[in-house]
Amino acid sequence: MEPSEMSSSSQRENNFSIGLTDLNESLNELEDHDLDALMADLGSDLSETGEKLNATETGHVHTQQHKSGYSTQQQNVRAPISLSQMSSLASSSSSLPPEPPKPLPPGEAEAQAKTDKIKLALEKLKEAKVKKMVVKVMMSDGSSKTLMVDERQTVRDVLDNLFEKTHCDFGMDWSLCETNPELQTERGFEDHEYLVEPLFAWTRDSKNQIIFLLRPNKYLFFKDPQIFYLWKKDQKSINEIKERHKELLLKENFDGPSLIVPDLEGLLYLREDGKKSWKRRYFLLRASGIYYVPKGKTKTSRDLACFIQLDKVNIYTTTDYKQKYKAPSDFCFILKHPQIQKESQYIRFLCCDDEHTLSLWVNSIRVAKYGATLYKNYQMAVRRASTISSTLHLTSLPASSPSTPTVHRANGHTPQEDLPEPPPDFIPPPPPGWGSGV
Repeated sequence: MEPSEMSSSSQRENNFSIGLTDLNESLNELEDHDLDALMADLGSDLSETGEKLNATETGHVHTQQHKSGYSTQQQNVRAPISLSQMSSLASSSSSLPPEPPKPLPPGEAEAQAKTDKIKLALEKLKEAKVKKMVVKVMMSDGSSKTLMVDERQTVRDVLDNLFEKTHCDFGMDWSLCETNPELQTERGFEDHEYLVEPLFAWTRDSKNQIIFLLRPNKYLFFKDPQIFYLWKKDQKSINEIKERHKELLLKENFDGPSLIVPDLEGLLYLREDGKKSWKRRYFLLRASGIYYVPKGKTKTSRDLACFIQLDKVNIYTTTDYKQKYKAPSDFCFILKHPQIQKESQYIRFLCCDDEHTLSLWVNSIRVAKYGATLYKNYQMAVRRASTISSTLHLTSLPASSPSTPTVHRANGHTPQEDLPEPPPDFIPPPPPGWGSGV
């Protein structure tokens, strides 16, 4: 079953900022060049929308003229001006022009200019055809960055923007994560996702946060695929897999006519609906979803019962569920629709015995849900990181002047004339054995 659809239209109209109290504060947090870029973008959006509306109205008028047979001259006849309109025109013409404003000091003038920009941006945001959002992103050190994000930007685009703002390395393990303190959950956004979409599901008074941090397990599935496809083997055999065998595993399972999901199965703890107890069930992962073996049945396909399908739910890891829900361990994950932001009967709670089992299920479920798209994300992240590292390496090399080449002798040493000259007061040391009477 799915949760009832939220009234997203009214929420989307008001939810322009994430992580800040209101939109005015959000725009104040933007850097000046970001605010200028937003204004230019909003201006182009509105002008394009206006042109389309004018073209539509013009075409509609021509159609109406053709149908009714009225001439253009008849259409252009103006309505008579009323007495109230005439009086308002007369009063406006007789009134004196307003006095010019007094010049402000430089500091106040800049502040006033930004305030005026923010007021104009608030109006334009309401009319913009592309949904935009001011997002506050928390850093791992407790600081934050404020960004303007629109519905066309993927998580990969936002990460690239953060790389430029934070001057950190372009490592492939950097992630944007959402945290929900009420449910005590965390989920890493996938690079291909449009960031605005899941954020619109947050409530206006939400305490959720977006965090920019390193997640070493983000692409563990593709770095070490043998962990997931050969999970039944012993640990020693898995660790001895060579790189070329890893590449073959990825090619066999991702480059074929259909993607092959790891045939993961095993005992997990399930928190039953409306109860505080956790019961042990045997679960199996398939490309179509997660299945379990009902009590008294076998693992054959005809006896399996569908636990949940993955197309409309996301997977979230949890924090301290052993205390919150009396779970058998703290290695839990939940499956829920992204619009569910608080406790609900539609959330599925599962618990693993250890961290390794949790990693197996979480990463394998991500592959079953997103398929080859996740592999493309990984390949793009690898290319991006390698390109940036190559560029940084080239820019860090010292520039050599072609006009003054370095001369070397046959033995590889630098000639004597290339050595630095000694200072004027330099006194050479005595030769070995001098003064010993030998």
